[in-house]
Amino acid sequence: MSEMIAPEQLKVQKVALMDQLAGPGQRAESPLHHADLATVAKKGPKDGGVTLQEHKLLGHLVIRGSVDNQAFLAGAREVLGFDLPGPLSSAEQGSTSVRWISPDEWLVIVPGEEAFELENRLREAMGGHYAIVNASGGQTVLELSGPDARKVLKKSTPYDVHDRNFPVGKVVTSVFAKTQAVIRRTGDERWELVIRRSFADYAWLWLQDASAEYGLVVKA
Repeated sequence: MSEMIAPEQLKVQKVALMDQLAGPGQRAESPLHHADLATVAKKGPKDGGVTLQEHKLLGHLVIRGSVDNQAFLAGAREVLGFDLPGPLSSAEQGSTSVRWISPDEWLVIVPGEEAFELENRLREAMGGHYAIVNASGGQTVLELSGPDARKVLKKSTPYDVHDRNFPVGKVVTSVFAKTQAVIRRTGDERWELVIRRSFADYAWLWLQDASAEYGLVVKA
């Protein structure tokens, strides 16, 4: 009778991966490229209660695995340099940040040029059943900051963003206007929204309208 192999000991030896970075002669465009935020920032107001900035062309890796799979958790720790965050929380080190999405799902965000190498390293280090999807081209990060940023969020999401319920570092996936966003608080007056590419224009138009009474400053 053959010896049973534990799931955490299984490894995928070869996976065909694609580097999503634009090659020579190709131009990478963020989901809000058409909005020309650089020109808006240059010509627009310099003072206001809300500041908006797109952190564009970052690497977005969605990783999934069971918290009971120690080979998965240990591999992530080895490559990232820290443990995957627990429910409704986030973790970061240097230019790498990780957002908890669901009990078996996390979003890893890194500089765009690092995503392909990071995915390869994660696959090499992890064991057992897991999945990694490079979603870099499918979403973007919008940062809202300023003394009135929370007021804009109150207009936009039904989730309670009060200090007692939403401390710095917390992450939730919630309704945002008529779409959805992964909302992360990164400072006392600073928040990040991960928005799907297909809703980026809608979110941009919504935020302009929701911020109008406080004064919107666009930062390139």
